[in-house]
Amino acid sequence: MINQPLVSFIIPVYNLDPEMIRECLESIMALSLSKQEREIIVIDDGSEFTPLNNLPDICDDIIYIRQCNQGQSAARNTGLHMATGRFVQFVDGDDRLIRAPYEHCLDIARYHNPDLVFFKSTQDDKDVETPFTYDGPTTGSEYMRNNNIRAAPWGYIFERNILGDLRFTPGLLHEDEEFTPQLFLRSERFYSTDSEAYFYRQRENSTMNNLDVNHTKRLFADTEHILLHLQNLVVPEQDRAALNRRIAQLTMDYLYKIIKRTHDKKLLAETMERLRGYGLYPLPDRDYTKKYKYFRRMIANSITRNVLFMLIRK
Repeated sequence: MINQPLVSFIIPVYNLDPEMIRECLESIMALSLSKQEREIIVIDDGSEFTPLNNLPDICDDIIYIRQCNQGQSAARNTGLHMATGRFVQFVDGDDRLIRAPYEHCLDIARYHNPDLVFFKSTQDDKDVETPFTYDGPTTGSEYMRNNNIRAAPWGYIFERNILGDLRFTPGLLHEDEEFTPQLFLRSERFYSTDSEAYFYRQRENSTMNNLDVNHTKRLFADTEHILLHLQNLVVPEQDRAALNRRIAQLTMDYLYKIIKRTHDKKLLAETMERLRGYGLYPLPDRDYTKKYKYFRRMIANSITRNVLFMLIRK
């Protein structure tokens, strides 16, 4: 009988420096997981060159799958289809796990039977102090009702069985904003920790930093698609407040991005009117955070809205 791996690590890559991929893979192999306990799945999303030629010494430690270029969502979905581990951890190929804090997350996974362990990330390349503390169990719904969340799918380890038929939508920008809230709502045993277990490498050519006009139009269209999808989800009544908070936060972020990326008052007004027709604007009268409270008040008034354009620089 073949034992089930404890964790499947799913790593989408596309035209990455092989040394970055090596650093990512070695951060996983350095963990206190035997070869039987870990499953490392590298999905090459149609790179112009195969990184395997530069990784001959660790080829036997990974499952390598090459597919035609379909985007990161499709690559992650392929990884989910292949995964057999009890838990799943997404890792971007140019990032890495930080050993001591991630071991803390693994201990929660091993000994507390979680559905999901939510941890923090860092862009600091120095050693970080690991707080060996956690909160939980609670439900993902309860956590979302009381906290803003970071949707990046590499920011948590989760029980594969809670996925059901949930997958990433191929071709969608910021697809994690659609995926993660739905996954959280499926979590009945949710743990969170302040451990900075993931090193995130800031990318100059990332989606967030791409200011191309056509890209921005697509980003805005996809954001509205995600907002409407989340708004139309059929969820238990006890989950509605949690989902409404997330939708309100995403709507605020969307309006903020329109100001920051375009400084186009006409576009902002047209978007606000369209969102009003969807029932997404005005923003709900809630004091979720200080930033939300002040932004909600300022954007609702034509005079203070002009102040936002002065405060928020391109």
